[in-house]
Amino acid sequence: MKSPVQQDWKALGNYGTLGMEIALSVALGLFGGQWLDKKLHTGGVLTWVGFAYGLAAAGRAIYRAMRKSNREAEALEQREREARRKYDEDAKDR
Repeated sequence: MKSPVQQDWKALGNYGTLGMEIALSVALGLFGGQWLDKKLHTGGVLTWVGFAYGLAAAGRAIYRAMRKSNREAEALEQREREARRKYDEDAKDR
């Protein structure tokens, strides 16, 4: 079983990459759209489309991180409830 400190560092690593994922999503969408605009001479339209796709990808990353965080919190709460129940049962047996 991992210590609480190891779990905290792992969680920090998992969620610490979220900011980078958001920035890269927006930047890749924006710069990809600019590149396509220059290549296809579309006058900035694809820049906005790429930026919008980048924002959508960033929103999806945030949503996934929130769902994962909620699942982890629910699992921790369940483990704590089970530990309290076991403690209460052991206290009754004494």
